[in-house]
Amino acid sequence: MKILVCGGAGFIGSAFIKNHLKANQDSKITNLDILTTGSNLANLKEIQDNPNYTFIKDDICNESITDSLVKQTDMVINFAAESHVDRSIANPKPFIQTNVFGTYSILEAVRKHDKKFIHVSTDEVYGDAQDKSSFNEDSRINPSNPYSATKASADHLVASYHRTYGINCITTRCTNNFGPCQFPEKLIPKTIIRSIKNLKVPIYGDGSQIRSWIYVYDHVRAIESLISKGRPGQVYNITAYEEITNKSIVEKILDILKKPHDALEYVGDRPGHDKRYSIDSTKIESETGWKPRYNFDDALHQTVQWYLDNQSWWEPLIDKNTLHPQPWTIK
Repeated sequence: MKILVCGGAGFIGSAFIKNHLKANQDSKITNLDILTTGSNLANLKEIQDNPNYTFIKDDICNESITDSLVKQTDMVINFAAESHVDRSIANPKPFIQTNVFGTYSILEAVRKHDKKFIHVSTDEVYGDAQDKSSFNEDSRINPSNPYSATKASADHLVASYHRTYGINCITTRCTNNFGPCQFPEKLIPKTIIRSIKNLKVPIYGDGSQIRSWIYVYDHVRAIESLISKGRPGQVYNITAYEEITNKSIVEKILDILKKPHDALEYVGDRPGHDKRYSIDSTKIESETGWKPRYNFDDALHQTVQWYLDNQSWWEPLIDKNTLHPQPWTIK
């Protein structure tokens, strides 16, 4: 099988590529990535010389290159996205460009050349989950910030191309990922790195916001299951049902690193902050047999150890923008 992976130098995309090539020695993967914030070729160092792997630096919004690469492949998996809520609030334009127009560029090529397409989205398109309820794939989309709004827009585009043009497409909506090679601006790596450096760990508001977490290699296994068993035109939620407050996540990391809890520092909350994310993944479990394998606490320990052992990976990536919270002065 020939697969075009868009955004394959990012955290989740690179995990998929490494996992897929390890398990499928006859597959060939082309990685199209422009290498903006969050992308890092060091994520793929272990397979960079694999003859079944090819990297091309370019933009998914470049319709000519996207069309050419889609034509040569059997299927496309799109991980490419601007994905940080804080940055989307500060400047929404790059998110609109990549997440909406980039998805359009891929869809046009997929339509033209009749290829299979898996669009990787997020549970954040559903917005806040009220009380103890969880969203399923038929729940109303209600995004709360520019990032999730652009992802919701892309989801609607994909659905419309299936209905109007009959393309063979699947959309996935996954909960918060964590694991090795996650960019330092995200909560878990930021907390680990700041703790290693004996710095205060900032947390928005009172830290009571609830997120559902999944180890990145469980997520990419779910995507693998959909390559062969997913139904065209369907949306699939992906979660490990690990709902934890942001404060608890930070405290768990501080405990692993044997740091005092007074390292935690409460800062002003970001605008429109969703209180809780929660989805149900019964659909993918029943249709493909996929289930998460990793225990959360074990995977978190492994992740902390990876950052301890790989300072040479993250040290070049950190600056005041990745390690400090957005001050939220919006003009």
